Amino acid sequence: MSEFTLSRRLVAEALGTAMLVGTVVGSGIMADKLSDDVAVSLLGNTIPTGAILVVLITMLGPISGAHFNPAVTFVFWLRRELGLAIAGCYIAVQILGGIGGSLIAHVMFELPVWQASTTVRTGSSQWVAEVVATFGLLACILAGIKFRETAVPWLVGLYITAAYWFTASTSFANPAVAIARSFTDTFAGIRPVDLPGFVLAEFAGAALALALFSWLLKSNKPTV
Repeated sequence: MSEFTLSRRLVAEALGTAMLVGTVVGSGIMADKLSDDVAVSLLGNTIPTGAILVVLITMLGPISGAHFNPAVTFVFWLRRELGLAIAGCYIAVQILGGIGGSLIAHVMFELPVWQASTTVRTGSSQWVAEVVATFGLLACILAGIKFRETAVPWLVGLYITAAYWFTASTSFANPAVAIARSFTDTFAGIRPVDLPGFVLAEFAGAALALALFSWLLKSNKPTV
């Protein structure tokens, strides 16, 4: 049982997801303003995202576990480390926090607060990329918890930094972030109509990671 009340855990999840999305969207806006080169803008979006993940997981992980991601919460529910009701609450506040992060980024950059993205992100290559991205993210988390829990913030931050560049989708790997990014018609956006494919792919990648790593991480060392 956590030493923190459920209300504190939910606030940590909402705050962490809001700060994550605010960083993703805000750095995308800033990068797009500073450069006409898409590759440079993507780099300007990548580095802050990886960095803030290290900060947020280190800062809020002891309170809520620092999921900030319904796919992560889904896996911990499947592992029976969260009850269904608490998992549902986690996912709800992650989505709300993420949307809040997009809106705050708009306010900071003097853009219309309420937006709907027009950026097309669809097709089998994008969906496969999201399966791969989320699989890798959960692999980092599950293996990190098993072998070096204190390294998890860095594993996640560095993995997402890399996955921005080796996946065709630029590695959303997070249904709450995907939903929040549909509320911004900026560099980081995704059309609302494209969300179902991304969200399904992300949950599929998470489930695949759990299936494989539940077996892979099982030691043959006899228990005393």
